[in-house]
Amino acid sequence: MTLYIPITGLVIAVFTLLFLVLYTRVHTILAMLVATIIAGITGGLGITNTVEVITKGFGSTLGNIGIVIGLGLMMGRILEVSGATEQIAYSLIKWLGKKREEWAMAITGYIISIPIFVDTAFVIIYPIIKTLAKKSKRNLLTLGVALAGGLVITHHLVPPTPGPLGVAGIFGVDIGAMMLVGMILAIPCVIGVTFYAKWLAIKYPEYYFTNEDPEYLRKNHQNYMEEKANKSLPNLFFSLLPIIVPITLILIKAINNILLGTEVITRKEKNIYFQFIDFVGSPIIALSISVLLAIYILMPKIRKEDIIGHLETGLQTAGIILLVTGAGGALGTVLRESGTGELLAQNIAKLPITPILIPFIIATLVRLIQGSGTVAMVTAASISVPIISEIPGINMLLAAQAATIGAFFFGYFNDSLFWMVNRMMGIKDAKQQMIVWSIPTTIAWGIGLCGVLLLNLVM
Repeated sequence: MTLYIPITGLVIAVFTLLFLVLYTRVHTILAMLVATIIAGITGGLGITNTVEVITKGFGSTLGNIGIVIGLGLMMGRILEVSGATEQIAYSLIKWLGKKREEWAMAITGYIISIPIFVDTAFVIIYPIIKTLAKKSKRNLLTLGVALAGGLVITHHLVPPTPGPLGVAGIFGVDIGAMMLVGMILAIPCVIGVTFYAKWLAIKYPEYYFTNEDPEYLRKNHQNYMEEKANKSLPNLFFSLLPIIVPITLILIKAINNILLGTEVITRKEKNIYFQFIDFVGSPIIALSISVLLAIYILMPKIRKEDIIGHLETGLQTAGIILLVTGAGGALGTVLRESGTGELLAQNIAKLPITPILIPFIIATLVRLIQGSGTVAMVTAASISVPIISEIPGINMLLAAQAATIGAFFFGYFNDSLFWMVNRMMGIKDAKQQMIVWSIPTTIAWGIGLCGVLLLNLVM
């Protein structure tokens, strides 16, 4: 019976966490620390050891990813204020042509949400959507949901966005591999959500701007294009460079690590090429290069004081993300060192399910209960890592992605993006709000799950 005290303690800890977040004024960080203390004491660590393990877990987690999160936020801020984000959106619209604007919006979301927060990106691009809907007589919901879908999917799946970056750190998986698999898994999810967005035009035809006076539409578009022409935007190549360079360097390093494990290139670690790529492809160096490129290419004539101000504004959002991620890492370390994870692993290994579903299920439940995708995936990673790491043959990379995908599930009233998307498009009816946004996130959740399970069979 005493063997199950740690498991009972973990259950109490999780329920305490949810209760504090949902029904009290206690912040998520404090709630996670309280839950961690409960799990540590009931797991047999004792009060003193629990505090020591919390400190150890917090520090080791942020030691892996803290600087990377800060650099990613700084790069995103420069892309935002320089106009690079808008330039990417305009260019994709022109490239894809008329009547394919929803795909341009989806691809725009897919790209720019890698370095920029999803809420901020939606606010920046939404004026383009509204003008496009009027000019091209397209359905506002189709364009809005396609953009928001592309944004939220890579926001959940692809580092250096803080959520998946934190999950990668907790699972201990290579960030380059996490990035590559996330980008692959995101593609079918974006396609599925975009097709659903096209169906919304049939469901809600009243969101077409067909009743507007043609002369008004012409003048509206003319004024908007004049405003764009007068606004100094960087060219497309420079706008994409700070995004493409770090992704390319990190992915090349990940590929090199795979090649070094083959018989053909084994024991070539001291080769100058591999050493160079290992250096510049490390996330800290790659993102440092990206920030420098963004500063000197996108804002070459801006004063030093203004640049520093923009960078510090970007970092203002880092504090809460770092604390939540660190608290999640502390919880995972407590579960691992108390032996609770190993005990749970022995029981779960007997169940007729693949263990990579454990983080997926936890993330799904936490997302549904408290709304934040980042908190859901970090919590799922913290709880599941000590469990599945004790089960042989588990692909930790896919388990990490399962945690991020579970956090897609049914975004509704407790999700900030739910309100932003619906309110900006003028949707007030609760049922319609869920059709417009809750269902698309659930579609991404289902397609992502299928993708992870398929990759698990292959890998």
